[in-house]
Amino acid sequence: MQNDSYKETLSEEEYRVLREKGTEAPFSGRSIEPGSDGNFHCKACGNALFSKDAKFESGTGWPSFDQALPNAIVEIPDDSHGMHRVEIVCAKCSSHLGHVFPDGPTQTGLRYCTNSVCFE
Repeated sequence: MQNDSYKETLSEEEYRVLREKGTEAPFSGRSIEPGSDGNFHCKACGNALFSKDAKFESGTGWPSFDQALPNAIVEIPDDSHGMHRVEIVCAKCSSHLGHVFPDGPTQTGLRYCTNSVCFE
């Protein structure tokens, strides 16, 4: 799908985050719930990204998960803003979801920090 097509289907805020790599302010996002299959899906394309069992409260102000579904996301090095991070994007449509950090409290040791507008 071309970016122009996303402008027709996403809100201005969803487009800014998903297609232009924006970020919601912490603690400003909406509450998110899994779909009927128990997974959280990409707002842009519907791809299943995370299981409800992977979600945890990180206290950061953004939805957090300790693992992604197999082959659901792609990790991309991100050295913007004077720091090294790892961006996560949807494997199906390349929409920006957030970043993954190696400071998670669970057995995986990971914290997939996402934006609530990225989910259906």
